[in-house]
Amino acid sequence: MPLSKLRDKIDSVDKKLIDLLAERLRLVAEVGIVKTKHGLPIYVPEREASMLASRRQEAKLKGVPEDLIEDILRRTMRESYANEHDAGFKTVNPKLKRIVMIGGNGLLGKRFVEMFTLSGYQVDILGRSNWDQAQQLCSKAGLVIVGSPIDVTVEVINQLSYLPDDCILADITSIKSAPLQAMLDVHSGPVVGLHPMFGPDISSFAKQVIVYCDGRGADKYAWLIEQMKIWGAQLYCVNAKTHDESMTLIQALRHFTSFVYGVHLQEMNADLGQLLDLSSPIYRLELAMVGRLFAQEPALYADIILSQKGNLAMIKRYHQHFSIAIELLETSDRDAFIKRFQSVTDWMGDYSSLFMDESRALLQQAYDKRVYDK
Repeated sequence: MPLSKLRDKIDSVDKKLIDLLAERLRLVAEVGIVKTKHGLPIYVPEREASMLASRRQEAKLKGVPEDLIEDILRRTMRESYANEHDAGFKTVNPKLKRIVMIGGNGLLGKRFVEMFTLSGYQVDILGRSNWDQAQQLCSKAGLVIVGSPIDVTVEVINQLSYLPDDCILADITSIKSAPLQAMLDVHSGPVVGLHPMFGPDISSFAKQVIVYCDGRGADKYAWLIEQMKIWGAQLYCVNAKTHDESMTLIQALRHFTSFVYGVHLQEMNADLGQLLDLSSPIYRLELAMVGRLFAQEPALYADIILSQKGNLAMIKRYHQHFSIAIELLETSDRDAFIKRFQSVTDWMGDYSSLFMDESRALLQQAYDKRVYDK
C-alpha cells in the first residue's frame, strides 16, 4: 500500500510535467512567430549556453543533479527547434527572382525546397523528367542550386551556360574542388559551393553544419548565408582544397571502414541480434553506425568514396597503418602497443577529454533506449 501511494504521487507529478512541457512548446511556438517577424535565427548558441548554465545552477541549489536537468532541457530544446519552423522564416532577400533546385526531387533536395518555401521564396524543381525546361526555368532564376548525384554534378553544371549574369550558382555536393571550378568556368556571376554535413532525415536545420566555399561574388550571395543561419544552421567557410582533404578523413575513410566492417560481418554470417544483446552501449552505437550506412542509398556512398583520387591514397595509407598494428599483435609486443597508444593520446591532447565527455552523453542515450526497448 505505501508503494502504491508513492507511485500514485509520482504519476501525478509526471502528469504535471507533461502539462508544463505542453506549455513550453506553446511558448516556443510564440517565440517562433517573433523570430520570423524579426529575422532571428532559431538557434542562438550564446542564449542556449547561458540558459543551460543558469538552469544547472538552479538545479544544484535544489539538490537536483545538474546533468539531469541539462539532459531534459536539451531533449526539450531539440523538439522545440523541430517545431519552431512551423511559423516559417523571414525572407532575407524578398527581391530575389525564382529559385531553381536541380535535383529537388531527391531526399536532400526536398529539404532545401521545403526550407526556401517556408522562407517565402518561389522555388522551381528541375530534374530528369523536365530537363527540357532547364533553359526556360534557369533564365529567370536568381539562384540555381545543383543537387544532382556526385557522378553527374560537373556534367550538369557544364550545361548551365545560359544563366543570367546576376544569378547565383551553387551546389550542395559533398566534394567541392571540381564542382566549384566547373561553376566558375561556366558562369560569370556569383558562385558558391555548399556542403550540408547532414542527411535528409534531420528534424531541423538547427545546429546542423553547412560548409561553404567561396567562388565569386561573396557580397552577392551573403543573403543566402544569412538565410541558412536563420534556419539555425552553423556556417563554416573554407577553401575547396581544404574541404576536400578534410572530407577524405571525415567521410570517405570512415564510410569505407564501415563498408568493410559490414562486409566482414556478412562473410562471418554474424548473428546481429546476438551481437546487440551482448553489446554495451558503445559497441551498440558502433554497430548502429555500420547499420546506418547499409540502410541508405549505396550509389551515394560509392560516389563519395570514389569521388577523389586522394581518397584511395588515404585508404591505402590507412591499410598500411592497419598492417603495422597487426605486426604488433603477431609479435605480441605489448610494450610497443602501449607506447603507440600513448603517442596518439598525447597527440590528441585535450580533445581526448572532449570526446570522452561527448561520447558519455551519447552512450547514456543509447543505454536508455535499450532499456526502453526491452
